[in-house]
Amino acid sequence: MNSITRSIANSFGGAVRAFETFPAAILSAIAFAIVTMIRIQLEWPQQELYNFLFNCLHWAFALGAVFSMTAITIAHSRFNKKNAFLIANLLGAAVTVITFLVLYFFGEAHTDISARYTMISTLAAVRVSAVILISFLLFIIIAGYPKEQSDFPRSFFMTHKALFIALIYGIVIMAGASGVAGAVQALLYHGMSGKVYMYIGTLTGFLAFTIFLGYFPDFRKGIIDDHREIAQKQPRFIEILLGYIIIPITLALTVVLLLWSGRVIFTGTWPIFTRLAGIATAYSFVGLWLHIMVTHHESGLAKFYRRVYPFAALIILAFEAGALFTQLGKYGLKVTEYWFLLVWIIAVIAAILLLILKAKAHQFIVVLICAVAVFSVFPSVGYHAMPVTAQVDRLERLLDSQGMLENNKLIPAASEPELSVRESITDAVYYLANAEDAKLPAWFDKNLNGRDTFETKLGFEPVWPKPDDGAVDYLGTSLYLKSDAVDVSDYKWGIILQGDSAKISGEKGVYTIEWNINPSDRVPSLKIKLDDRIILEQDMNSYIDQIIAKFPPGSHTGSTEASIKDMSLVLENEEVTALLIFHNININIDPQRDDINYWLDLNMIYLKEK
Repeated sequence: MNSITRSIANSFGGAVRAFETFPAAILSAIAFAIVTMIRIQLEWPQQELYNFLFNCLHWAFALGAVFSMTAITIAHSRFNKKNAFLIANLLGAAVTVITFLVLYFFGEAHTDISARYTMISTLAAVRVSAVILISFLLFIIIAGYPKEQSDFPRSFFMTHKALFIALIYGIVIMAGASGVAGAVQALLYHGMSGKVYMYIGTLTGFLAFTIFLGYFPDFRKGIIDDHREIAQKQPRFIEILLGYIIIPITLALTVVLLLWSGRVIFTGTWPIFTRLAGIATAYSFVGLWLHIMVTHHESGLAKFYRRVYPFAALIILAFEAGALFTQLGKYGLKVTEYWFLLVWIIAVIAAILLLILKAKAHQFIVVLICAVAVFSVFPSVGYHAMPVTAQVDRLERLLDSQGMLENNKLIPAASEPELSVRESITDAVYYLANAEDAKLPAWFDKNLNGRDTFETKLGFEPVWPKPDDGAVDYLGTSLYLKSDAVDVSDYKWGIILQGDSAKISGEKGVYTIEWNINPSDRVPSLKIKLDDRIILEQDMNSYIDQIIAKFPPGSHTGSTEASIKDMSLVLENEEVTALLIFHNININIDPQRDDINYWLDLNMIYLKEK
């Protein structure tokens, strides 16, 4: 048997052994796959009533699989007794059941009463995700014992290796099985359902998970498994990839960030915060990940990187703190700033620990990440609560400064505040109004994100802050029709255009109403013909200009409620009068590509002949 065949046989043999080694984890994975296949089988109208139940089951089984994997590894590596093994599996099953019950009875999102189906709240999903992350990181730590056979960096790489091998096998199995199914559909059974490919994907995912679990060595206490040395050893090509490609790239990025820090000192200018947050987050975690991966590398470049990274990270993080404080001063604490602050804290403490403890710091850093994960979903201080509290305080200060909040009641502004104040109030109001399950003060109306409600209660129209550098990736206006009534007693016909045209018979002849989209600029136009004669033709350019003037495109997301007056247009001449009512209007602008798209969703046309 050659090495390739042996490797394949070992991988699938390990997948089979995983059923015996990690029974609770495998059972959770099987249950996850079964729920997935049930959802595939059910059409959406059938599945709709059970959507919340299925989501709760999916999250519970996902957590059960990862938690059981960790609990069983602890039982094997610390005790290696049948009772400990049994307790670990029962504990994994109990966690699965408890998670399901908590999600089902307490994890519901507080949606509108008119919602057709219940959803799991984002907070509940994030909390389960945090437990999954903690369980997985704890598994990597435990897999690094005993110290005579392994350590955290080797266990960290072994987990990567197992995941990569499972991914490769999964891709190959998925591609091969899908190819066979495609051949059957093309040659033998043309009516084969597309769901077959979904079933294949589900089963492939389950097999990949078993291969992942099966790749790990025997963790039982007192057992020396020769496979452990193979599993945690980095192949030569990985050493070259990390030591001679990724390290130079990371060092180059370090130089760029250090040069940026120097430019900030001399010019005092800061880049866009969201862009900086993305770069800083990537640099912090990739840098830390690379430090762990090259812990045992003996090349000069790897040693240099391990010495330099903590110092460079601290310098760069000091300047990123300045950018964060500037952002907080302008817009207050929001979710983006909150997560960036947590990442910054982790990165700073990690850099300090690496300077003091070197490679011994890795486990402490992982424990820190777990602690921050718990903190981020904790009541009052989590990502869902602290930004809301900060924005409420910010909004109250702004309103108090303008005399718009007295005795816990909103009062419309007596005179229009200056632009910066209006921008700040708009920014805070829309953030709070769109926050999910937020605990808001009694005076705050959740409908303030409606333009009319905003203007009525605050005394001015919403104005969104402009980007600091004037450059944006997206601008848009999204309007929807407010529930209202309109007098149409003067009109004879109400026309719903199912296609691009409709015909009606009148006293003067047959009217043809056409709604056309100009392919060059996507601007719609209305054409009305009496028999074969065009009696009215009008594009929507002037109406679009009117909408843009009142609702300027901005970088904010979400839709704005608009009145019937704004969402209607009257076209009239000596022969007919037409009233157009729009249900939705979307204007999307991509400044970088100089591309503009218009979408006017025509709800109804009312027509009368003269």
